[in-house]
Amino acid sequence: MKIYNSLTRQKEDFQPFHQGHVKMYVCGPTVYGFLHVGNFRGPVFFNLVRKYLEKKGYQVEYALNFTDVDDKIINRALAENCTPSEISEKFIAEYKKDFSNLELVPHEHNPKVTEHLGSIESMISLLIEKKKAYAVDGDVYFQVDQFEKYGKLSGRNTDDVMTGTRVEAENNKKASADFALWKKTKPKEVSWPSPWGDGRPGWHIECSAMIESLFDGQVDIHGGAIDLLFPHHENELAQSEAAGDRAFVKYWMHVNLLNFGGQKMSKSLGNIVSLREFSEKYPLELYKWLILSSHYRSVIDFADESLDRATSSLARIYSSLSLAESFLSQEVLVTEQDFQKAKTDLMIESNIKKIQESLDDDFNTPEVWAVVFETVRILNSKLKRGAKVTGYSKALALSFSSWLKDLGSLMSLFQKPATQFLIDMDDLLLKKKSLLRSDIESIIQQRTEARLSKDFAKSDELRKKLDDLGISVMDFPGGSFWEVGK
Repeated sequence: MKIYNSLTRQKEDFQPFHQGHVKMYVCGPTVYGFLHVGNFRGPVFFNLVRKYLEKKGYQVEYALNFTDVDDKIINRALAENCTPSEISEKFIAEYKKDFSNLELVPHEHNPKVTEHLGSIESMISLLIEKKKAYAVDGDVYFQVDQFEKYGKLSGRNTDDVMTGTRVEAENNKKASADFALWKKTKPKEVSWPSPWGDGRPGWHIECSAMIESLFDGQVDIHGGAIDLLFPHHENELAQSEAAGDRAFVKYWMHVNLLNFGGQKMSKSLGNIVSLREFSEKYPLELYKWLILSSHYRSVIDFADESLDRATSSLARIYSSLSLAESFLSQEVLVTEQDFQKAKTDLMIESNIKKIQESLDDDFNTPEVWAVVFETVRILNSKLKRGAKVTGYSKALALSFSSWLKDLGSLMSLFQKPATQFLIDMDDLLLKKKSLLRSDIESIIQQRTEARLSKDFAKSDELRKKLDDLGISVMDFPGGSFWEVGK
């Protein structure tokens, strides 16, 4: 298994610090509002990483943190005349609700900054003792020029200007690149006592201290969004390795951005869509599909066209799963020979191997879906809705649905009752066409009546009307089945 390591900028064989055990830490949200769809790309992807590692036999211990001390939290609390903790606790609960609705595996740890102030103070004190940090007028800064390897993660040097980050312009630093470990208190701000005066932690020290507390200062995989690579992860690495004199992270993994109309999602641009808002219009299954249909290191454009393609693709897979389900209700003898032929025809063993090779190659999910769509094509060529169920056809249906759901369990996908979910997806596609299900069913009923009365000219006319609307109709002795064409 190979993982692209942002530190070395190449794919490397995966070998954790301790055989059979994987420690993962992923930077979580700053909790001052509902999280947008871009914020959940990491949780969805790293849920796959976790599940696949477990499938390969590893014991995984996974932490995702909550930053519950921050300027944005303080400002919202002041605006709403409440405490910062009331804001953070409210939106931690909302995050967990969204996370649960995504049906992702809960983490072993969800540390909060306010729960680790002792660890933060201890790490800062150690850095000062080692002359890697200095205190001045109630603030404490990490001295970048005292860490020779600063910049090894991002490739930047100490002359780079840290624009667009949470670093403020402090006049009492020794160098502009030095970053805050502890910030002295300001009027109306929440604060805690420390050896350097009342204040609160800097942003970067939080994750280092939590990793020190939870994982003894070392993790196998440290994940997060690509925009955290610098300065946040660079600074984490510097202070942790300066304090511990050992490797901090073995593999740095960064998911790329979710853009909206070609631009990064940003409150200042007004193009934020919260996951909660998304879930009110679309099933969250669609969101997970959209995230996992692209490679995690590629940019995803969250535009209407992308959602349309994702809806059609997901519906196509569920259409085949629904087709398979339609063959499973009848009691038909299925022999071992039927199963062997079905698995051979669907290339199940070959598919399992190809998918493993794709996931072992830095979680190449697009290649996984290429295998799935080819298998969907084969199944659709061999099963026809309404056809007589035989041992072989039922074996095909069983083999396909079992294989797809087993694969889907890694992604937290394809566990829904397929026929009902297909109806829901078709309703989304109909909405895009400005059509109602009742309109289509009315045409279908008219066509059924024309067929029964042997008015084949009218039946053909109505069939063409449905074709023109993008509706696929399948006739069988017991009636007709329709769905939106995919």
